[in-house]
Amino acid sequence: MSKAPPHRPRSRKLPLPLPPIPPKLLPPPPPPGTQRGRPHTPLEHAAEGGKSAVDWVDERTSLSGAARWLMFRKVPKGTNWFYTLGSATMFAFLSQAVTGVFLAMYYRPDAAGGAYESIRYISTSVFLGNFVRGMHRWGATVMVVLVFLHMARTFVFGAYKYPRELNWVIGVVLLILTMVMGFTGYLLPFDERSYWATIVGVNINGTGPIIGPYLSDFLRGGPEFNATTLPRFYAIHMLVVPGLIAALIGAHLYLVTKLGTTAPPWLKAKVDTPELVEEAV
Repeated sequence: MSKAPPHRPRSRKLPLPLPPIPPKLLPPPPPPGTQRGRPHTPLEHAAEGGKSAVDWVDERTSLSGAARWLMFRKVPKGTNWFYTLGSATMFAFLSQAVTGVFLAMYYRPDAAGGAYESIRYISTSVFLGNFVRGMHRWGATVMVVLVFLHMARTFVFGAYKYPRELNWVIGVVLLILTMVMGFTGYLLPFDERSYWATIVGVNINGTGPIIGPYLSDFLRGGPEFNATTLPRFYAIHMLVVPGLIAALIGAHLYLVTKLGTTAPPWLKAKVDTPELVEEAV
C-alpha cells in the first residue's frame, strides 16, 4: 500500500494594506456651514447644485486655469490707486454698452423727425428713460476723462517702454476710438445744437491732409449732409466702434497680464552687489 504524503501546515497569508487613494480621487471636504458634509436645507441644495454645474463646465473647458492666470498675478511694490484708472475706464465702457443697448431699443435713426421724437419719448415716457439717458450722456464724459488720466499715468510712470510698446500703441488706438464714439454719438439726438456741431466737426476733419476730404465724404455719406448721414453715424456709434473697442480691450488685458505692471518710477529696483573681499596673498 502506498503511504499518504505527509501533512504540511498551510502558511497563513498576512493581509496587505490597501494602496493609498490618489489625492485627486479623494472626495472633497465638506463646505463650511453644511450638516455633516451633506446639504439639507434648500439653500445648501441650491449652492451644491451651482457648484456641481460650475465643476461640470470647468471639467470640459478648463476655464478656471485661465481665470487664475488672469486674476492671480504678482503686483509690484508701491501699487496705489492710480493703477485702478484702467479698470475704471473699462467699467465706464461697460456702463456705456449696457445703457446704450437700452436706448437702442427705443431710438429711431430717422432724420425726418423720428430721431428727435424717439429721444423725447425716452426722456418723458419710458420708465427710467431719462435716468438711463443721463447715465449714458454723462458716462461718455467720464469715460473720456478716465482714458486721458489713464494715458497720463502710463506716460508718467514710464509704462510705455520695453517690453510694453505694443500695449501703449493699443492704448492710443483705444483713445482715438473713444473720441470717435463720442463724436458719432453727439449727432444722434439730432437737435439744432448736435446738427450744427457735427457739421463743424466734419468740416474740420475735411481740412486734414490727403485723407481729410475722403474722411468727410465717408462720414456724411456724400458731399453734403443727407438722409443717410444719421444712420451712418448711428451704425458707426452702435456697431463698429464698440466692437473694435471690445476686441482691443481684450488684447490690452492679455498683454497687461502677460507682461505685468510697472512699479512707480520713484521705487528703484534693488541690485544685489557683492561686497569686495580682500584676498589674502
